[in-house]
Amino acid sequence: MSEVSNKSQESKELFYADTDAPIVVLSALKHFEALSSKNAKKYAHYLSRASFEGTRAVLRSVSPESEPIFDMILGIHGKLGTPKSVEEYQQKLAPLTKQDVQHYLEYTLQFLDNAGNYKSFGDKKFIPRLEPETFDKLIKIVDDAKVSELYSKVKEALFSTEKGLLGYAEAGHLSNYYPNSETITKQEIDLVNQLLAENGIMPENTRVEKKSDSEFIVHVASSETTNKTTYYPKDKLTSKDGKITVTFQFGDHHEQFQKIVENLTKALPYVANETQEKLLKYYIESFSTGSMNAHKQSQIEWVKDLKPEVESNIGFIETYRDPSGVRGEWEGLVAMVNHERTAKFSKLVENAGTFIKELPWDKIYEKDTFTPPDFTSLEVLTFAGSGIPAGINIPNYDDVRLNYGFKNVSLGNVLSANPKNPKQKEVITFIGDDLQDEFKKWRDEAFEVQVGLHELLGHGTGKLLQETSPGKFNFDNNDDRIKSWYGPNDTWSSLFGTTSGSYEECRAELVALYLILKKPEQVFPIFDIEKKDEQTIVKFISALLMIRAGLIGLEFWDPSSSKWGQPHMQARFAIMKQLHKANVFKFEYSNPDYSDLEIVVDKTKLTDGTAVDALGEFLSNLHIFKSTGNVKQGLEYYLNKSQVDPEYSRFRDAVLKQKKPRKMVIQANTFFNESTDDIDVVEYEESEIGMIQSYYDRNV
Repeated sequence: MSEVSNKSQESKELFYADTDAPIVVLSALKHFEALSSKNAKKYAHYLSRASFEGTRAVLRSVSPESEPIFDMILGIHGKLGTPKSVEEYQQKLAPLTKQDVQHYLEYTLQFLDNAGNYKSFGDKKFIPRLEPETFDKLIKIVDDAKVSELYSKVKEALFSTEKGLLGYAEAGHLSNYYPNSETITKQEIDLVNQLLAENGIMPENTRVEKKSDSEFIVHVASSETTNKTTYYPKDKLTSKDGKITVTFQFGDHHEQFQKIVENLTKALPYVANETQEKLLKYYIESFSTGSMNAHKQSQIEWVKDLKPEVESNIGFIETYRDPSGVRGEWEGLVAMVNHERTAKFSKLVENAGTFIKELPWDKIYEKDTFTPPDFTSLEVLTFAGSGIPAGINIPNYDDVRLNYGFKNVSLGNVLSANPKNPKQKEVITFIGDDLQDEFKKWRDEAFEVQVGLHELLGHGTGKLLQETSPGKFNFDNNDDRIKSWYGPNDTWSSLFGTTSGSYEECRAELVALYLILKKPEQVFPIFDIEKKDEQTIVKFISALLMIRAGLIGLEFWDPSSSKWGQPHMQARFAIMKQLHKANVFKFEYSNPDYSDLEIVVDKTKLTDGTAVDALGEFLSNLHIFKSTGNVKQGLEYYLNKSQVDPEYSRFRDAVLKQKKPRKMVIQANTFFNESTDDIDVVEYEESEIGMIQSYYDRNV
């Protein structure tokens, strides 16, 4: 084999779907059954159905081939008679080898878990561990005209690694937020975004299509196919310089959005209060017409709906996957409150004022009064989207957060989800053998504390100093310390752009770790960690978790472009680097390829102020730059802190060689049982087949 083909094969292997990935079932059955009434169960059921009906909107925002691959996978499962086990799949797909069948199933597992053929965490493409000729044979064995047609449509894209990352087309990447628009440039996208902003149109529920160098279509997600609002202009928009025009086209995903609206309408009779009724009616208006103003109104009602028995939030929420950082991905959360865990978070909220005083900035950079938000621990029934977070702090609308508040939720069964039947013994990379058991024993507790502080006091603190209208300020503008601020139409994300997400995640992570290390004796008892020796262990594990996360984050840094592909990992790397520069830990190794690389923490630096001071300096600067809208210095500072110098990039190959697959999460389905007038919950087995069957039964 030539050197060129060897390199080509190595390059291809970097894109192979994960093998032996841990599979977990997200179980919430106990908490669903504990709901107080059939009405509450029906409310949860119809919200769950509405959430899952948006799955195709997620697929279509990832890549052009994602939706037909989805249909092909489920078509194969149906044609084979919905096999109930891996063994049955192997029998039905004979004479393919058992390994070939396993590799096919592992690809389907990862595809369905990510709702597309790009990883939701890192935005990197993955392809089957099968040669195209083997996949050809599989399709021939299935022998179904529709499946064959879908395969012929996606075959090239299924195996291609040419566009290996989601991002701007001009950088050689792909984004289906810009369908049929391979020649669209970053500058053109920015011009369209600017034109929408100038006309007060929020872009979260849109996709943009380029028709020519001067003509663009903005596709609006809605069940209606014509403009039924006063929110959107009746005619096309033209930029001030006359160089571009934007026409609005309604009904993107309209079939799915009709079903979303239908299920939300069915949920209306089962609301628990008037606030939930208003919330659903605004959802229905937004998803019918495409009005983002209606969605913003829904979020105001959502914030007011305190401690509901069934919690939900639905819409185009997070904007991480759009390269321009403004278009949202569909997601739908439906969950039940875990009262025992929520009690811990309520105690944290009660003590928030005390902890805020410990943070390293003056009062002028903090809200005049901290309004304690709703903070609950939830057991997730449904999280429709491309991936499930461990905690959420929403809504993302700056003005709603400022004027009405926000909610923090910790997703308890996501935090604690572990495989019941792991495929192999777990080995924690980059830490010593003597720490393996201790790390595994305490990591969930450490992570729960980190998530709680991150969401409440990380995302929940800080004030944006702003000229709210010409000549009017929400701060003392005679204060000599304040040299910059936000203008009347500025927002955090509009000023700090695509880096804003990672920057804010870093600030929130810093707040959490800073408080854990500075005030462990006040933080840990809230989470029932009361013994001194246990507090010492969890403090150490918290620091080690962050340092290790920063190191393995190198997987998501692209050496050819020196760019980060995952905002949270960029943030964690920056914190790891800060602690390393402060000599809080060191890297030890003896092999030239760093295959025995190990993180060794100096525990004395966690208690003598070294780590706290290093984190405090980083946090204080990030916070003040954000608070004062100091974009130039803020971005320069953060990008320097998260820059991967040769001192760290040398470890990337070792990280890639030892990388472990992320958990694949199977969710339950709910069904209305006419004979009992009740809702049945169906959970699935912990296997590739369980994942496929869950989507097959979902029928979206």
